[in-house]
Amino acid sequence: MLKLLFGQEDVLSFERTYPAPVDAVWDAVTRPDAVREWWGPEKTVVTDCEIDARTGGRIAIVMEATEAMGKYAGTRWPMEGTFTEVEPPHRLVYGARSWVEGERETTTIEHVNELVLADAEGATSLRLTITVSEIGSGAKMAAVGMKYGYKQYLDKLGTHLSR
Repeated sequence: MLKLLFGQEDVLSFERTYPAPVDAVWDAVTRPDAVREWWGPEKTVVTDCEIDARTGGRIAIVMEATEAMGKYAGTRWPMEGTFTEVEPPHRLVYGARSWVEGERETTTIEHVNELVLADAEGATSLRLTITVSEIGSGAKMAAVGMKYGYKQYLDKLGTHLSR
């Protein structure tokens, strides 16, 4: 594994406000059937989803590229981790690793995700902080693309919540 830029951790931060109550957003991010509907960037689907939202519980999600991704169609990206902090309905923290199926040794990205939800006058403010600590030698482009992928995730979450 290699450290990211300059041998330091890289941090991605996102903030959104959704016109939904905190409990609805919490449900959307912790219930596997809901997560399947919005998780992942455009042109991907979730084929497997396990979420045990309790301290020490497991999170495991597999995304797969659809035909719309052209040459990447069928590529699978597993992510698995463990919840280290769970404070319903306001805070989730989990350490995880993500990789390209079949290329785990060189494509693994190690990251910690912290999700904080707060009431915002009937809406919910969401803050997502992703600390990427290490990347495999074959995962540099994926690490750079995480910023755009997570923006798409959060857009899809907004669409899910507006239904």
